[in-house]
Amino acid sequence: MEPFEKWISPEGNRLKRDLSCDVVGLALQNRAGLDITWPCVIGHRNEKYKYITVRYGKGIAGKVISSSRPMEITSFPNGILGKSTDYPIMLAEQLISAYAFPLLCGDSPKGALLIGFRDVHYFTEEEKSQVIEVARGVESRLPEYGRDRF
Repeated sequence: MEPFEKWISPEGNRLKRDLSCDVVGLALQNRAGLDITWPCVIGHRNEKYKYITVRYGKGIAGKVISSSRPMEITSFPNGILGKSTDYPIMLAEQLISAYAFPLLCGDSPKGALLIGFRDVHYFTEEEKSQVIEVARGVESRLPEYGRDRF
């Protein structure tokens, strides 16, 4: 198991089970440059996520990190900003709906926690609250696990 998988697996698996979502993913910004990668995706259908790199401000993770605000997509690719190819995690995992919340390291956004569904899904406030709760736990460990990244 990769280091980030060990780190997020308990909370990520619980979130996946409790929300009956298809995917829980962790995106992190690299220290060198503005690239963002997906070191861990629970519920993945393939290994493509390991090779995804997006630029700061692109895709769901890049937009969440650059704005430091959550982002919700309920019927991909309808209503997105930009092209569908700008959202490689959505394409790679065949996601139709996703909710992503920023992860802060200190005061700076350095990552995103994502839940995704492979069908149309409208996110409830309760679901969003559960994502935020898990995100806060993940954030508390970002300095420890991210010291080589940012």
